[in-house]
Amino acid sequence: MYRGRYERGRVSAVLHIGLVVNPLAGLGGSLALKGSDGEVLRDRFEQLPPQTRDRALRRTVRALQMLQPVAGAVRFSCWPGAMGEQALRELQLDYEVLGAVSAGLTTASDTRQAVTQLAAAGIDLVLFAGGDGTARDVFDAIGTRCPVLGIPAGVKMHSSVFAVSPEAAGELLLRLVDGGLVGVQAQEVRDIDESAFRQGEVRSRFYGEMMVPSEGHYLQQTKVGGREDPDLAIADIAAWQAQTMDSDFTYLIGPGSTTAAIMDQLALPNTLLGVDVIRDGRVLAADADETRLLQLIAEAPGPAQLVVTVIGGQGHLFGRGNQQFSPAVIRRVGLDNITVVAAKSKITALQGRPLLVDTNDAALDRELCGYRVINTGYDDNILYRVSARE
Repeated sequence: MYRGRYERGRVSAVLHIGLVVNPLAGLGGSLALKGSDGEVLRDRFEQLPPQTRDRALRRTVRALQMLQPVAGAVRFSCWPGAMGEQALRELQLDYEVLGAVSAGLTTASDTRQAVTQLAAAGIDLVLFAGGDGTARDVFDAIGTRCPVLGIPAGVKMHSSVFAVSPEAAGELLLRLVDGGLVGVQAQEVRDIDESAFRQGEVRSRFYGEMMVPSEGHYLQQTKVGGREDPDLAIADIAAWQAQTMDSDFTYLIGPGSTTAAIMDQLALPNTLLGVDVIRDGRVLAADADETRLLQLIAEAPGPAQLVVTVIGGQGHLFGRGNQQFSPAVIRRVGLDNITVVAAKSKITALQGRPLLVDTNDAALDRELCGYRVINTGYDDNILYRVSARE
């Protein structure tokens, strides 16, 4: 799961973006090099006019300027100079600089190092400007551990992790900040062999998948007259959760009708208003209290996962009707091992208001705030804001 951090003691979450720019992205196109990965470009870089060398910077600025009206709800961590800082400084957006770059032109190693350290800084999303080669470097650094979004700036962009334009990337982030339903889907990272391509042969290779935010939409199988059928959506959520459960995990299933559907899918008895603990297809404890939950987590041979849904209307995740999930239980499970499930209709009813946490532990509430993935259907997820107050 992905979570953000508080900014200067504020109690409302901000979108924390890690920005990485490949300054060489797209420069090979003007030189008819079919890409920007080779040494030929590096040798000819100084011969390029300034407006050409600034291609990635200018496309990054076009994307980020969309966020200027909501600057107070977004903050950035970035790499120095042309790898991110320059664009943010130009737009006067709030940012912190991490790391350092070696002298001379940047390399793929610089990109991988930047993404690795940005992810470790607790960002909600990696925003990168480049092409397929840059996407490969981002994938090598973080895989599916954090959502990413590509600003198209390269020569080759066969991967589906890029927005259709810099402005589209900015609009998607703006929608996320405004509380819109923004889906999160696995998208392919691909690249072609530049040497073969220069000889007229296309060799496209699949490298992997990264989680990418996309425009929110209703799944076709849960769409009735343009509206989601909540019962079908809950059934889809339950089917997906049951299918993806790991027999090595101990699952703490919270109260609610959505989580009850998961238990029904597993053909297990359920405590509608309580917490049930399951592992490897059997119930370890029904209607467990805090003490019993802590005991079972301590005795578990593997990791634990907490499954919680949203209270309709209020939007609470913790602190309303599920106090068995105490701060001690949540910390013992781990903030990265929390699964949130809710139909999109329930999220839409919040009208952009954040999901809420009220654990009676102010420090924990701050840690829970940020942007989290919400499972809203069968292999269907959105990214949505969590806060300690509306």
